[in-house]
Amino acid sequence: MLKISKFAIILFLIFIGCDKIPDPPQDRKLSSEFKEYWFDGTAEITSYNLEQARYGEMREGTAVKIFVKEDFLPEEQVKANETSERTFPILKLNSTKEFITGIYPYSIMESSFFPLHKEGHATKVSASIQEWCGQQFIQLNNRTHFEMNSHSYFEGEADKQFNLPKAHLENEIWNLIRIDPAELPTGEIDMIPSFEFLKLNHREAKAYKVSAKKDTEDSLSTYTLNYPDLNRTLKIFYQKDFPYEIEKWEEIIPSGSGENTKMLTTKAIKNKRLKIDYWNKNGKNDLSLREKLGLKK
Repeated sequence: MLKISKFAIILFLIFIGCDKIPDPPQDRKLSSEFKEYWFDGTAEITSYNLEQARYGEMREGTAVKIFVKEDFLPEEQVKANETSERTFPILKLNSTKEFITGIYPYSIMESSFFPLHKEGHATKVSASIQEWCGQQFIQLNNRTHFEMNSHSYFEGEADKQFNLPKAHLENEIWNLIRIDPAELPTGEIDMIPSFEFLKLNHREAKAYKVSAKKDTEDSLSTYTLNYPDLNRTLKIFYQKDFPYEIEKWEEIIPSGSGENTKMLTTKAIKNKRLKIDYWNKNGKNDLSLREKLGLKK
C-alpha cells in the first residue's frame, strides 16, 4: 500500500491554498413522520397579514409561504418532471409579498431549493422584485462556488455575474426550520442576508457578520439574526414540535432616506393555512380556496 507522509499532505494543503479538507456532506435521515407530512403529494400554504416598512412608512399587505417537496435535477438545477436516478428530493419554499406604496404596487418572490438527502447549503436561491419603476432579479446556484447572477434597472446595479465563497444563507434558514431546527447555525457566524433585503436596500451581495441564537418565547421557539453592520434584526417564531410551522416573523430595519431614516419593524402574522395540491386547483371553481386562505380575488 502506498504511504503518504504527513509532510507531503501539509505541502499539498498549502499548495491548494487551504488549511483543512472540508468534511463531505452527511446523509440526512428523514423520519417516517417527516415523510408522511412532506411526501404526500401536497404543499403547505400559509398566508400572513403583512405590515411592511418601505420608504419610512408602514404598508399593509399580504405574505404567503408555500413549502413543497419536489424532485430536483442537480446539473440543470431545476424541478424534475419525474423521479429518476438523476434526481434528489428537495424542500422548496416560494415566499411572496404584495403591498402598495402610494400609487404603485410591489410584488416580491423568493425561492429556495433545499436538499433533503444530504446536509449542506441550499442548492439554488432566487428572488425577483417588480414595481412600476422596474424589475430586479438575483439568483444563486450552488456549484463549486456560489455562482451569482444579478440584474437590476438601477444605475450601477445592472447585469452582473460573479462568484461568492460558500457561507450560510438567510434564505435557507426557513427551510432548515421546517426540516430540523437543531441544524440551525448559532453564535457569531457569516451569513448572506435575504435576497429581498439586499435588492430593496441596494446592499452588496456578500456574507456579513451576524449573531444567531435560538430561544423559546411563550409557546413558540424563536430564531434571531442580528446583523450589526446592517443595523438589522430578523426574528422568526415557529412551533416547537414537528412540523415546526412558522407562525410569524419580525424584521427591524432602517427605513427612509437621509434625515428621515428611522427604525421600523416589518411584521407578518399567520392568517390561514392549507395543505393542498394547489397546482391542480386552477379552475374558476377553485377561487373559493383563496377565500379559505384569506386572500383577495
